[in-house]
Amino acid sequence: MTTTKTKTAAQDVQDEILQTARQGQDAVVDAVKAWADAVKAIIPPLPATPEFAAKLPKPEELVANAYDFAEQLLATQRQYAEKLLAAAAPVLPTTK
Repeated sequence: MTTTKTKTAAQDVQDEILQTARQGQDAVVDAVKAWADAVKAIIPPLPATPEFAAKLPKPEELVANAYDFAEQLLATQRQYAEKLLAAAAPVLPTTK
């Protein structure tokens, strides 16, 4: 048996917001790539010594660490919101 899930208006709005965000992100990525390509041609290269390179974190590590932290922070905020709702439950209206 096949089950279909009807999307709510809120889900439609969320989908539109996410699509718009992705389009904006794609435009920024394209602009940064064009900028980097243009700048690369006019700036001197960074020192290629192993000592200098060892001091710099890899860009991928920076991104991964930032998103790992954001994920942990969001999970903590969700737990807080759920605990807050549970604490206020005795005075919140119920639908029965």
